[in-house]
Amino acid sequence: MRNAFGTLAALFATASVFASVAYADDDDRFHGGRYDDSYDGRGHDDRHGQKRSDDDVQLGPRPFYLVEGMDDSRLKNRLMQCKNGPFYRSDFSIGHRGAALQFPEHTKESYEAGARMGAGIVECDVTFTKDGELVCRHAECDLHTTTNIVATELNKQCTVPWTGPSPNPSPQCCASDLTLQQFKTLKGKMDASNPSATTAEGFLGGTASWRTDLYTGRGTLLTLKESIQLNERLGVKHTPELKSGDPGRIKDTFGTQAKYAQKMIDEFKAAGVEPRDVWAQSFNKDDVLYWIQNEPRFGRQAVYLDSIDPPAIPGLTLDQLKQLKAQGVKIIAPPMFALLAVNAKGEIVPSRYARDIKGLGFDIITWTFERSDLRRGAASAGFYWQFDRLGQAVKKDSDMYKALDVLARKVRILGIFSDWPATVTYYANCMGLK
Repeated sequence: MRNAFGTLAALFATASVFASVAYADDDDRFHGGRYDDSYDGRGHDDRHGQKRSDDDVQLGPRPFYLVEGMDDSRLKNRLMQCKNGPFYRSDFSIGHRGAALQFPEHTKESYEAGARMGAGIVECDVTFTKDGELVCRHAECDLHTTTNIVATELNKQCTVPWTGPSPNPSPQCCASDLTLQQFKTLKGKMDASNPSATTAEGFLGGTASWRTDLYTGRGTLLTLKESIQLNERLGVKHTPELKSGDPGRIKDTFGTQAKYAQKMIDEFKAAGVEPRDVWAQSFNKDDVLYWIQNEPRFGRQAVYLDSIDPPAIPGLTLDQLKQLKAQGVKIIAPPMFALLAVNAKGEIVPSRYARDIKGLGFDIITWTFERSDLRRGAASAGFYWQFDRLGQAVKKDSDMYKALDVLARKVRILGIFSDWPATVTYYANCMGLK
């Protein structure tokens, strides 16, 4: 495993300064067209000369806690200037499953929390029920860890019902096991389980110590249609991700994968949503190419999710990237660790992979901020922080802002998914990102 991660670090290492995009001059992601080193802490003007401000945006204490915990630096000084706002909604801040750090993912409550934290875009992962309705769940078969299903009568309809701890089989409960009416009777919970529990209620435990069960009293599950209506009411945009599923069930339910992909777009068309407000995503390249070819207004900003999972060979080759470009893909979304590296000085810098992607003219969205326990730094934080496996640059939770600053200013990402959007919104508002 150590050799595999050594190979990963070498492949992502940057050989030279990322000078061509080191600073955001003439960058239309920013109000005023560029990052402003002389920021006075009084907010940013919109195109009408009014201060950007949104009374509905509430960031809570966490961003301030993180900024105050940073070591003295130019970045900390800049972020401290913003502590009194004004704050506004930013498309740079994307609610990952809503606000899943503390709210049950893909629930009404989670989406509302993400919007309240200034996320300009909120995600619904899209899967399907037995009767072909599209619903918001991270996977077709995750109900046993994200809802209360195993403690209900619907447990017996699961593909593999919960029957007790090992040696009993692990449960598998799918949205496609249920009709929409049955699905809507469930309650969302934090994504966790206790496989050794001897009761169904005990199995539903296991929430990590750095998350919380405080907001699980309500966990309202939503259809894609309901999530669209909610986002529209809250004034946020949409990034639906078409999830993979059992090929046989997809065929039985929709006929083909293409019809499944089309049904997702049809929901937005039926709701009258402007295509410019939708970033359709998929890890399946065929879905993205289908939208580009058959729904070009939506395909224009369809997002190809770049799955990189070490110790497999990381990233797409240059030839693969060039092929995607030729096929019309404009936006690629790798995980954040693939876009960053740590240089010999212990500084966070753009990775070679980030340079290759930007060099070919792609826009980048990345994932996922605030999805790791960084209290002891990157060395023990897992998947998203592999670029700093020794914890040279990210030594504590407050150091996450150093990584975010490099992603924004040097990699020039369009936006980043976060399990706690307020953390990203604070940065975006301080830097003037739209």
